[in-house]
Amino acid sequence: MAVTLEGGCRVSDMRAGEPVAHGTVRIWNQIAKATGAEAISMRVMEFATGLSPAIRNGDCDEILYLICSDPSGADRNEVSTTRVSGWVNLLIDGFRYQIDPDTGIYIRPEQSFAIDNPNTNPVVVISSRCPDPDRVQEFVDEPVTSRSHSNARDPFVRLWDRASQSTADRWYRVLVDKETGSEQVTQFVGSIPPGRAPDHFHTYEEVLFILKGEGRMWAGETNTPIGPGSCIFLPKRQVHCVENTGTGELRLLGVFYPAGSPSV
Repeated sequence: MAVTLEGGCRVSDMRAGEPVAHGTVRIWNQIAKATGAEAISMRVMEFATGLSPAIRNGDCDEILYLICSDPSGADRNEVSTTRVSGWVNLLIDGFRYQIDPDTGIYIRPEQSFAIDNPNTNPVVVISSRCPDPDRVQEFVDEPVTSRSHSNARDPFVRLWDRASQSTADRWYRVLVDKETGSEQVTQFVGSIPPGRAPDHFHTYEEVLFILKGEGRMWAGETNTPIGPGSCIFLPKRQVHCVENTGTGELRLLGVFYPAGSPSV
């Protein structure tokens, strides 16, 4: 069930609602134009064992993040990655890459991608499309043929390969941006210590996915609890803050459009 806070800020669980199912993939559409966003979306995509049908991108930048599993495991304070043996095969227009957990991925406009999951448990990918194409997902059922890589730069970046940037007592790492190939979107992972930072606002639309920890999402004078698997939409200029109500870090995945710096 989704909760709507002041100004249209929206919080939902990663599996709220009925998924779109096709082959080995299930997709939960959590944030889109249909839920009040102007141009950004967030989808939770689950891939079962085996090769998925190809998923065709539209005329937009699609930004992915591989988290592997869900918060329903032994440790409910973080999205578990322990149930996956280490990597999955990502195929983009037939080019095959081995992708580890905690990796950001850039899918260019009109590209198709598929995931070949060799693990016995499903993996989860968080997707944001900018601008949101606002139409039914197009699947391509023809087999995806693996090809050797071109000399172009890899369309992905691992979290721990990126330098940490600090803002006061917080850190963030930018994954997908113009260096990865996307001129329109910025994807980052950030860490929030216990406590509540000052309220603030952004001039861009933003979506957040909580990876670890417990807290509260504040929008103006309204708030709601958040935890692993929470999907959050922040409209432009909405005054807000993320409060960490736990004793350890609260870690989140963020994507915003148009592109910029998470430190602003």
